[in-house]
Amino acid sequence: MPKKLWFLIIGMVINTTGSSFLWPLNTIYIHNMLGHSLSFAGLILMLNSGAGIVGNLFGGILFDKVGGYRSVLIGLGITTAAGLLLTIFHSTLPYAILLTIVGFGSGIIFPAMFAMAGMVWPDGGRKPFNAIYVSQNVGVAIGTSIGGVVASFSFNWIFSVNAFLFVCFTVFAFLTYKTIDSRNEGRHLQTNILEQSKPIKHKGPFIALIILCSGLVLCWIGYVQWQSTIASYTQELNIPLSLYSLLWTLNGLLIVLGQPLVSIVTKKVPQTKIQMVSGICLFIASFVILSFATRFPVFMLAMVILTLGEMLVWPAVPTIANRLAPKGRQGFYQGFVNSAGTCGRMIGPLFGGLIVDVFNIQLLIIVLCFLFIGAIITSIIYDKPLENHVFRKETTEM
Repeated sequence: MPKKLWFLIIGMVINTTGSSFLWPLNTIYIHNMLGHSLSFAGLILMLNSGAGIVGNLFGGILFDKVGGYRSVLIGLGITTAAGLLLTIFHSTLPYAILLTIVGFGSGIIFPAMFAMAGMVWPDGGRKPFNAIYVSQNVGVAIGTSIGGVVASFSFNWIFSVNAFLFVCFTVFAFLTYKTIDSRNEGRHLQTNILEQSKPIKHKGPFIALIILCSGLVLCWIGYVQWQSTIASYTQELNIPLSLYSLLWTLNGLLIVLGQPLVSIVTKKVPQTKIQMVSGICLFIASFVILSFATRFPVFMLAMVILTLGEMLVWPAVPTIANRLAPKGRQGFYQGFVNSAGTCGRMIGPLFGGLIVDVFNIQLLIIVLCFLFIGAIITSIIYDKPLENHVFRKETTEM
């Protein structure tokens, strides 16, 4: 593994550790600490995700124009400034504004990090991206394990540690990322969704992508409830913040340590479509168990099953998108997948918050199970628009 990739891995661990101090507790802070409704909390999180989409697109353009080093520093400058201000101003309006700014800044950082990972190891195939993905989950495991304990003492410490780690990442990137400059090498790897948005000649694969990604949106609407409505629900059951954060620590550890198990499963069942449908069925099982949860061990069981499903579903979608993409369109197709995931994360908190505010968590779980069934249907039929039978076989038997 190239030395430069290790710099990116370390930076991503620092970044996600800092972010993981805050994001699992956003809904709890807005609903339980600031006293707002769950739908209002969902609206704030939707603004954060929406800003992330804009930042992602802007970050792609910025990467092409000024290189990865400057792109990361610009994104970090925005994120760190907002994080520092959050330590002082965290009443409702400043919190909403600054959280939106954090989303925009983070959105700039991520495409540059992934693009640089591919650039420093051009012959690594999926390995550099896998390394970044795993490093994200290492950061999640560390951040959530400590964050809940810190929050149980004071939320002010959460904001302080979050800002401190953003500062650490900024200093680390400033000192080490200058040698990773996309302006000097790997220009062919630079891409963004706007640049790739040329007229579509072959509509079959793109229609298949739309169907596939519509299911991804539905899955994320359900998954993100664990960070929003379910987070608040655990507080109503008097489950300590430290234990709620432990759920995300468990999630991150399972993803990192469970890679050998996933490798065995994917070798035994190479068909990506079957992997995806199986993962969504695990999502449903997780939420069915959740509907009976009143004690922490049941939440843990539901999280374990959810994570197993996640490990099958999330990697499957970009894999299929890569096979669907015509030559020279991979960047656009992957950008479309990322946008679909962010769209689900943007809609989910508001959608779930409204249902829980008007009705209850039990009805939300029922609705989400139907959404997951919809995602199973899209996973089964997404390849119907493909005219070439051989191509369809390749995309479903991997």
